[in-house]
Amino acid sequence: MLKDSRPLAERLRPHKVDDLLGQNHLLGVGAPLRTAIESGHIPSMILWGPPGVGKTTIANIIANQANRPFHTLSAISAGVKDVREVIAKAANQSGTILFIDEIHRFNKSQQDALLGAVEKGTITLIGATTENPSFEVNSALLSRSQVYILQSLSEEDLKAIVSKALADDANLKERVIDIQEYGALFKLSGGDARRLLNLLELALDTYKDGVLTDEKVVAVAQRRVALYDKQGEQHYDIISAFIKSIRGSDPNAAVYWLARMIEGGEDVKFIARRLVILASEDIGNANPTALVLATNCFQAVNLIGYPEAEIILSQCTTYLACSAKSNASYIAIKDAKRLVREKGDLNVPLSIRNAPTKLMQQQGYGKGYEYAHNYEGNFVAHEFMPQEVSNTKLYDPGANPREQELRKKLKSMWQEKYGY
Repeated sequence: MLKDSRPLAERLRPHKVDDLLGQNHLLGVGAPLRTAIESGHIPSMILWGPPGVGKTTIANIIANQANRPFHTLSAISAGVKDVREVIAKAANQSGTILFIDEIHRFNKSQQDALLGAVEKGTITLIGATTENPSFEVNSALLSRSQVYILQSLSEEDLKAIVSKALADDANLKERVIDIQEYGALFKLSGGDARRLLNLLELALDTYKDGVLTDEKVVAVAQRRVALYDKQGEQHYDIISAFIKSIRGSDPNAAVYWLARMIEGGEDVKFIARRLVILASEDIGNANPTALVLATNCFQAVNLIGYPEAEIILSQCTTYLACSAKSNASYIAIKDAKRLVREKGDLNVPLSIRNAPTKLMQQQGYGKGYEYAHNYEGNFVAHEFMPQEVSNTKLYDPGANPREQELRKKLKSMWQEKYGY
């Protein structure tokens, strides 16, 4: 008999609800998603959960059991044209189901192209996403879909999957296999069944004697697992290198780490969000335009999508790396929060309290407030801080041209109070 060359995870992909391990809260007897599948009344839905927990498998199970026309698109490669072609076919195919993997990668115009067909019932949409759909899926489309949340697989689930692989897979069940330890398999898979099975197969292909230990599994993983893993340590190491390169004003290193993330399949919106945070945290008032550019970058990336978004990200990355830097605003809010924790809920000075009622006015609310616009230069040295922390300076402008201008202005107004 010829050996099945498909990956182990694909060979073991379940085709019936009863064969899927895990997700009992959705697929156990009487659970909502199982009831919908068994009844044949499939609603449009978003399957939200981490990688490798069964989103694509559930879509395939629905396709097998619903006996309805079924189309699949990947948001990584599909565009509006592809969506419209499926919708056109669905107009002549009653009950068409469209599965879109990584639907969070669809931009607004691509998601809008789906909306009318979902509303009219031309298609039943099944979208899979690892991102919070509240942020990544249009509210109109989300309101017309049932959201099912999938959970990471437990160690018990993972062990059951390994046992099933050894017992049922034609390529493995004839071999003598001794898994002496499971710790490395569980840790390196991170609750991802696909990664678990791929790693198991790698290890068994490497060690022909079939004896697996944690040491052996770690060794084979270090040699052969992909260098950029969106859910693993490399994800955090590379985004850290990216941010620190921009903070360190090195556009060459920054765009290199950007390319590493893009080539590794990182979500471009995740990168854009980090740029918005950096523009405020590390540049701030040294160059206020940085936050404007980063925010527009996020909006443009959301609108354009992959792959053209990489051009926008590169422009923003290199601009931020070359910009003047200041973390003065970042330090100010951290110090202010620390002060609040240390001093508790201090009273608002009476003079700057709101006084909407006569009783409040009689109690002195708003009394003595000096309206800044009534004074020369639209400024008066009023007391705005609680008495207990009066004269506490929290914002100290950075040593850069723009913030030195701010310091000069603050000094002309608050030198005596705050010591600028």
